[in-house]
Amino acid sequence: MKPDLKKAVLSKLNKLDVIALAEDLIRIPSLTGQERACALYVYKLLNKEGFETYLQKVEPGRPQVIAYIRGNGKGKSLMLNGHLDSDPITGSWPKDPFQPFRDGNRLWGAGINNMKSGLAALLAAAIAVKRANVLLAGDLVIACVVGELQGGRGTVHMLKSGIRADMAIVAEPYSIRNIITKCVGVHKFAINTIGRSIHVSRKEKGVDAIEKMLKVISALKRLKFNVKDPDLPGVPRLTVSSIIGGRNRDYDLSGVSSIADFATILVDLRYPQGITSQEIDKKVIAMLNKLKKEDRDFQFEYEHPPNKRFRVGGTDMPPMDMPSDMEIVNVIRANYKVVTGKNIENIGAVIPLSYCGNDTAHLQRAGIECCLYGPRGYDDEVDKHVRIDEMIACSRVLAGCVVDICANHR
Repeated sequence: MKPDLKKAVLSKLNKLDVIALAEDLIRIPSLTGQERACALYVYKLLNKEGFETYLQKVEPGRPQVIAYIRGNGKGKSLMLNGHLDSDPITGSWPKDPFQPFRDGNRLWGAGINNMKSGLAALLAAAIAVKRANVLLAGDLVIACVVGELQGGRGTVHMLKSGIRADMAIVAEPYSIRNIITKCVGVHKFAINTIGRSIHVSRKEKGVDAIEKMLKVISALKRLKFNVKDPDLPGVPRLTVSSIIGGRNRDYDLSGVSSIADFATILVDLRYPQGITSQEIDKKVIAMLNKLKKEDRDFQFEYEHPPNKRFRVGGTDMPPMDMPSDMEIVNVIRANYKVVTGKNIENIGAVIPLSYCGNDTAHLQRAGIECCLYGPRGYDDEVDKHVRIDEMIACSRVLAGCVVDICANHR
C-alpha cells in the first residue's frame, strides 16, 4: 500500500468530473457497429490529458482506443478494459435515452449500465493517475474496445495485434461489491428454414417456412447438452432471441396473402466448461438433420457465426474461470476496503451475473490474470441507470489498484 501516492491520485479524482464524463458518454450513441463517434471522443480526451494514445482500426470506419501511461519496465502492468458499444434501445424509455438525467443516486441514460458507467470510472481513474504525475514501474494500459457485444471482436483484435498486460480489470456492470472470476461461455448462431411460397388460397401446395421453424424451436427447447457446473446451476441455457420470416431472403413482409418461404431465428446459448463450440455446432446440426429425416419438406441452413447483417458478431466467448485468490483480486479487495470501509461481499461465480459473457474470456486465454469489477444500478430498471455512488467508488478503487500494481518497483 502507498498511502501518499494514493492520496495524491485521489485528490485529482473529482466526483463531479466522473459524473460529467459519464453524461458525455451517454450523449454519444454507440450501438454495436456504430462506436466511431464515442471512440473519437475518448481518443481526444486521453490525448488532451497527455496519454500515449492510439486509434486502432478494427474494421473500416470502426476504430477503438488504446492508450498508455508507460512505466520504467521494473513493475507489473495493468490493463483497464471497457467496451464502447452499447445495447439496443428498447421501447420502454420514459425520456430521451441520449439525454442523461439524475434522480437522487441514479444517473439515467442509454448505455450507462452496459457499460458507459464502467468506462467513465476507469477513464477517470486513469486520468487521475496521469494528473498526479505518478511515476509508474509497470505500464498502465487503457483499452476502450468495440464489439464486445459481438463476442469480443475488439478485444480479440487488440490481442492479435500484440497488446498485453500482466493483469486486467474489465469494468462490466456487476457491482463493486462483487469480484467475478467465473463466467459462462456464449455461443450465438442462426438457423434458417426454407419453404415454398404460394398464395394462401392454395397453401396446401406450398411449404410454410414459419411452420417449419416452429418445429425447430420446439426441438431446441428439448435439446440436452449433458454438461453441468455446480457454480453455474442455470446453464446450459438457450434462448431464441429473435425471429423473422417472410418472402425470399430479404423477408419481404408485404405479401401477406402468400405463405413465407424463408424464416430465421437467432439463438443465444450460455454454457459451462465441459463442451466446446465445435461440439455445440455438431449437436445442433444433428438435431436439424433428424428433423429433416422425419419431414421430407424440411430444409434448413445452420449459420455459426450468424450472417453479418444481423450485427451479432462472429467471435465465440468461451467460459472464463480464474482463481479467486489471484493477486488482482486481493488488490481490488484491499482498495475496496480502503475506499468504503467494507469487505467485498462475493468473489468467484456470482449468480445470475456469471451467466453473462464478457471479454475476460479472451484475456484469460491470452495468459492475462483478469477479473470483472464495475459499477451497477439498483435492481429495478438496472439496464437504464447506474448508482452514482458505485460509479464514484469504483473509480477510486481502480485508481488505487493502478498505484498498487503499476507503481510498485520490484
